[in-house]
Amino acid sequence: MEVDSASSATKTTVKHYSPELEIYCYLVVLIFLIDQKKYTEAKACSSASIARLKNINRRTVDVLAAKLYHYYSLSYELTDSLSEIRGNLLALHRVATLRHDELGQETLLNLLLRNYLHYNMYDQAEKLRSKAPRFEAHSNQQFCRYLFYLGKIRTIQLEYTDAKESLLQAARKAPIAALGFRVQCNKWAVIVRLLIGEIPERTIFMQKGMEKDLRPYFELTNAVRIGDLELFKNISEKFSTTFSADGTSNLIVRLRHNVIRTGLRNISISYSRISLADVATKLRLDSPNPVADAESIVSKAIRDGAIDATVDHANGWMVSKETGDIYSTNEPQMAFNSRIAFCLNMHNEAVRALRFPPNSHKEKESTDKRRERQQQEQELAQHIAEEDEDEF
Repeated sequence: MEVDSASSATKTTVKHYSPELEIYCYLVVLIFLIDQKKYTEAKACSSASIARLKNINRRTVDVLAAKLYHYYSLSYELTDSLSEIRGNLLALHRVATLRHDELGQETLLNLLLRNYLHYNMYDQAEKLRSKAPRFEAHSNQQFCRYLFYLGKIRTIQLEYTDAKESLLQAARKAPIAALGFRVQCNKWAVIVRLLIGEIPERTIFMQKGMEKDLRPYFELTNAVRIGDLELFKNISEKFSTTFSADGTSNLIVRLRHNVIRTGLRNISISYSRISLADVATKLRLDSPNPVADAESIVSKAIRDGAIDATVDHANGWMVSKETGDIYSTNEPQMAFNSRIAFCLNMHNEAVRALRFPPNSHKEKESTDKRRERQQQEQELAQHIAEEDEDEF
C-alpha cells in the first residue's frame, strides 16, 4: 500500500487544452512579436500556427482563424515575401469554402487580392474576384477592404465610374479610427475623379487629420483645374516619391491629357480665334513640332466634344463658336440624373445593411402554437377533472 501511494503521488495529471485556447495563444504571441518588430520570429510563429490550424475543423475557431490569417499575411508582407504564401492562401480559401466558413472566405479573399495587387497582378486579381463564391458580408472592415481593392482594379481597367463609386463607398463605410485607410481611399478617389473630368471639392482635402497627407493631391488638383501643363509637370516631379509610394504614379501620367484638354477648353472660351502656334505656346507643349501637336490635340478635342470649335488648316487658326445658354443643353439634366442615381444607390445600400433577427417569423409562429397547445392542455385537464367529480 505504501508503494502504491508513493507511485500515485508522483504521477502528474495531464491537461488537454481546447483548440480555441491554443489558437488564441498563437494569436497573442504573433501580435506581440509584430509589435516588437521581430518579423522573422513572427513569420515562423505564423507558419506554425497555420500548420496547426489546418488540423482543426471546429466552427468555434472560425473567428480566431480569420484574425490569424490576417496576421499571417502581415508577417510575410513585413518581410517582403508575400509571394511565398500565395498558394497556401488559395488552399486555405478552398478549405474555408468547403466548410462554409464565410468570415474566413471574405478575409482570405481580401488577403489574396492584396497579395496580387502588391505585385501589380491586376488581371489575376480580377479573375479571382469574379470567380469567388458570392455571400453576404459579415464584417464591415473586410467589406471596406474589398471595396477598396475593387476600386483599384476598376481604376487600372479604365472603368472610372465604377471605381469612383467603390472608393467613395469604402471611405464612407470605413470606421473613423481607420484614418490611414480613409486617407488611401481619398487619394485614389481624387485621382479617379480627375481622370473622369471632375474637380473634387476643397472640403475633401481639409478633413481632420488628412491635410498633410492629401497636400500633394491638392496641388495636383489645382494644376489640373487651371490646365497648366508646366505646373503639372513640376508637381509630378516634386512629389514623385509620394506618388510612387501610394502606387498612383502610373495614373498621374494619364492625367497629362486631361490637363491639356482643360487648358484647351479655357483657351477656346477666352478667344474666338487664335493661331495654333499661340495655342502651343499657351499650353507649353515641349515637343519638336509644337504646332503639329497642337493641331492634332485640337482636332481630337473637337471630335470628342470637349470644345465647340473648328480648325482653319489654311490659315492655321482655331476658331471657337459662340457659347450658348448651357441650360438649353442636356448637361443640367445629366447632372441631375447622376445625383438622383447616387441618392437611390445610397438608399438601397442602407436598406440592404439593415439587420433582422434570424427566423423571427418562425419564432413568432412557434410561440403562438405553444400558447395554443398550453390552452388546449388546460381545457383537457379541466374536462377530465369535471368527469372525475361527476363519477365520484
